[in-house]
Amino acid sequence: MEIRIEGLCKYYQSEGKTVKALDHVDLTIPANEIFTLLGPSGCGKTTLLRCIVGLETPDEGEIRIGGDVVWSGSQGISVPTEKRGLGMVFQTYAIWPHMSVFDNIAYPLQVRGVSRDAIREKVARALRFVQLEGVERRSATRLSGGQQQRVALARALVAEPKVILFDEPLSNLDAKLREETRKELRRFLSDLDITAIYVTHDRVEALALSDSIAVMRAGKVVETGTPQKIYFDAEHRYVADFIGRANQIQATVSSHENGHTRVETAMGPILCQPRDGLLQGSPATLCIRPEFIRITNQPTQDGVNVLEGTVEALEFVGEVYEAEIRVNEERLLARIDPDVQVKEGDVIRMRLDPAHCLLLSA
Repeated sequence: MEIRIEGLCKYYQSEGKTVKALDHVDLTIPANEIFTLLGPSGCGKTTLLRCIVGLETPDEGEIRIGGDVVWSGSQGISVPTEKRGLGMVFQTYAIWPHMSVFDNIAYPLQVRGVSRDAIREKVARALRFVQLEGVERRSATRLSGGQQQRVALARALVAEPKVILFDEPLSNLDAKLREETRKELRRFLSDLDITAIYVTHDRVEALALSDSIAVMRAGKVVETGTPQKIYFDAEHRYVADFIGRANQIQATVSSHENGHTRVETAMGPILCQPRDGLLQGSPATLCIRPEFIRITNQPTQDGVNVLEGTVEALEFVGEVYEAEIRVNEERLLARIDPDVQVKEGDVIRMRLDPAHCLLLSA
């Protein structure tokens, strides 16, 4: 079920000022994908989710679910939450402590007046899907955090919604359980072939779970794309920085040659991926992920994309060393394999693959 959002605005009054929680948001969420709204606290992602569900009333714009308009300021349409055909999993799971697992999952069907036989069949199917058979008579609050998350998912799925929405559902789990549950959730949603909208501030969650990501900032959607596109080929400095650690270096475009763009930096000339719209002489930002800085002993003839620098700091973080390397006036963060023999104070040579040198508009 595709969701289309056009010109959506939501305003709040705070200390006599108007705060734009959503500022003319335009977004298309494809059918049968896991679509993530990613951004820091206060960027508008949860407000957008709640507008789609119907828990918040926008001030302007339009929301379509499938072919149906569920909210429109200009047309005066506002479809109630319970008639939008959506399921939702909250950050706190919203599990009722006085109910069993069965009754928690069955509740959405009971309020709709579904027959007892149909409820038993649908709840049993939901329990099988989330692998919780045999615990239906237990108190839901006596389950582990991961099991409670599955109960919340089963309850959202039991009424067979057209779309399911998640508001940071893994944030209350510890790191190991969060990773395990994230993998399970990805498998569940892929098997369902359902449209899912997922809200998180955690970039790892977004990259691991999503088919598509929309990065938000200050009530606006800054950029959308696949996880690979957002990580490897972001168009905005904010997105490149938010989605992962990155070296961002001032540069000036000097030429376009052999399918690459050459820029001048304080480190020397660098060949990069080409970027439309950057003309000769244009200022730009060179973005290089730490994991793509390679230690090498092989200089090139003209020295392009080969840098020499001094290791100023070195920190062992498990699978790699994180190094701070000074190259002329710049400092680069690099990730160095433990097999590479290097220590603080060493002068090392590094090679940058043009395919991983990304240019952003300054």
